[in-house]
Amino acid sequence: MPTILGQNQYGKAENRVVKITRDGDTHHIKDLNVSVALSGDMDDVHYSGSNANVLPTDTTKNTVYAFAKEHGIESAEQFGIHLARHFVSSQEPIHRARIRIEEYGWERIATSDGNSKFIGADEVRHSFARKGMETRVSQITYDGENWEVISGLKDLTVMNSTNSEFWGYVKDKYTTLKEAYDRILATDVSARWRYNWTSDEQRMPNWEKSYEQARKHMLQAFAETYSLSLQQTLYQMGSRIINSRSEIDEIRFSLPNNHHFLVDLEPFGLKNDNEVYFAADRPYGLIEATVLRDGVEPKIPVDMTNL
Repeated sequence: MPTILGQNQYGKAENRVVKITRDGDTHHIKDLNVSVALSGDMDDVHYSGSNANVLPTDTTKNTVYAFAKEHGIESAEQFGIHLARHFVSSQEPIHRARIRIEEYGWERIATSDGNSKFIGADEVRHSFARKGMETRVSQITYDGENWEVISGLKDLTVMNSTNSEFWGYVKDKYTTLKEAYDRILATDVSARWRYNWTSDEQRMPNWEKSYEQARKHMLQAFAETYSLSLQQTLYQMGSRIINSRSEIDEIRFSLPNNHHFLVDLEPFGLKNDNEVYFAADRPYGLIEATVLRDGVEPKIPVDMTNL
């Protein structure tokens, strides 16, 4: 039976680039992990081994570093747009470029009142500690005409120590879970949101501001929702973002329910008044859903594992 070539792409994955911007004595850091995937007229390289249409993956790596110098890194999204446009417009065989970026945050270390006078510096504005919270992510796709920008975050751990219940659920002969009227609600937020900017004819969003505001609204909704289920909280988080940010049309969440179980202290003659918990890392409930602006078709993949 004859075979034919299906979907294919190639590129350089996980190019770590750190860009230091020196504003006098004050420095700024952008720390990215950039993966490039290109597709187009690549039949011959698969069928015959001809590399006539192949831009080496080493070249794509070099382009990432060169663009960090030539264009700077204003935001992960803007940097990805520069790269995607370059690969599609400069290489005729390449019809589509997908740029995936993880951004690792750094925060400036606060110094003492004396700063660093003992080592001769007037003011320290160049020392940073790696943020231990979420990783910012983005995926930029360009086919020569249309753009798709999906941004988001992962590994943002949040907790409400009260204002969460879980009761009234279906029970069968295998159900042992007790109804809870005051419980801990904790999760590691993985979220991706899609922008409605798709064309160079449209006004481009302010990527940095949009990310900061989306994150803010998401966390505020988590904190302000009296939760009867993690599903309810998820919907409120997504709705708050879409209702507050006109540039975002769709958001998808994957939220593990990080269970906290009350420890039985009665064998020790102690009463546990919602104070001491066992934090179980597995198994865990996994709640996933997409929240959309009314009238919008979903485009973010249901399985975000590789997004």
